[in-house]
Amino acid sequence: MDTKDHIAVILVAAGRGTRMGGALPKQWQPLGGRAVLAQTVAAFRAAGLSRLILVIHPDDAGHAAPLGLPCVHGGATRAGSVRAALDALSADPPALVLIHDGARPLVTPALIDRVVGALAQGAAAAPALPVTDALWRGTGGRVTGTAPREGLFRAQTPQGFHFDAILAAHRAQRADAADDVEIARAAGLDVTIVEGEEENLKLTHPADFARAEAILARRQEQGMDIRTGNGFDVHRFGPEAADGTACQLCGVAVPHDRPLDGHSDADVGMHALTDALYGALAEGDIGQHFPPTDPQWKGAESAIFLRHAVGLARRRGFRIAHADVTLICERPRIGPHTIAMRTALAEIMGLETGRVSVKATTSERLGFTGREEGIAALATATLVKA
Repeated sequence: MDTKDHIAVILVAAGRGTRMGGALPKQWQPLGGRAVLAQTVAAFRAAGLSRLILVIHPDDAGHAAPLGLPCVHGGATRAGSVRAALDALSADPPALVLIHDGARPLVTPALIDRVVGALAQGAAAAPALPVTDALWRGTGGRVTGTAPREGLFRAQTPQGFHFDAILAAHRAQRADAADDVEIARAAGLDVTIVEGEEENLKLTHPADFARAEAILARRQEQGMDIRTGNGFDVHRFGPEAADGTACQLCGVAVPHDRPLDGHSDADVGMHALTDALYGALAEGDIGQHFPPTDPQWKGAESAIFLRHAVGLARRRGFRIAHADVTLICERPRIGPHTIAMRTALAEIMGLETGRVSVKATTSERLGFTGREEGIAALATATLVKA
């Protein structure tokens, strides 16, 4: 199954960006209709990563609040800022961590996946591009010499590490460093170079914004592949349960005297949503990917199926723009649980809760749902080429 729950992302955005100019630090200036850092967050979510932590300046808490992500305050140096985030994550440590400049909003899922893939073979990996231009030394506006370019690379982020290794490296070196690769190498870690991307630029000067706007506009024009899929599922109620067994609906245990009956956990809402994603991709339905005749899926959590569909979408280059689920039943009452359901689905899919809708209706006592024989669910998912 495709899941990235074991990866955390640190977005370093505590700087003041004085070279950029303007009333706001560069990470909070608008780019493509939203703040630079919001674009960066969206890029990592499009890659299937949901555990993100921001490193911000204490004065920027108001700017960061709409992103809905945990924040730590940056230190006096870049290394101190990253160390603060690593310390915060250490209470519930991930297996891997990606450390990224918040002012690099054009990073792609493909680049992120290359870094993550390299971590399967080593403790550290980072993207870079070989230097291809001639290198000069100069002073006073005059060329004073040349330097060989062989073996030189332009470093980029995200830089990826096994969490325990980079945490130990940061705690061992208290001085500042140009980046986390420098700290990793000082601790004796081998760092694998993966191919970077020219468009993964760091916004530093005003001209960089114009270039970034053009790149975003081109990507939008080229990537206007929008898919919509629908899903429908039904599960009957099983026999009355004396032990208070609840119905599993959209990832939430809803109290009811009769659980839903099915081969898996019978989460009818999650099944419909999973089929909606498969439908948008023209990839069949749950039964094709997880046959009910296969005993390994007996009693399985439906989150397994949904994560598979989400991972498949992302591998195909799509991001999930919106998901909508409607539960149809007389009982149990769904309304008091919709917020928890939206939260649960959003977490599984790596989305903001504002992109997930869950609602309910009755069938006015008509049909099998009206006779309280079971629950039906409709779902629609919208995918956009990332």
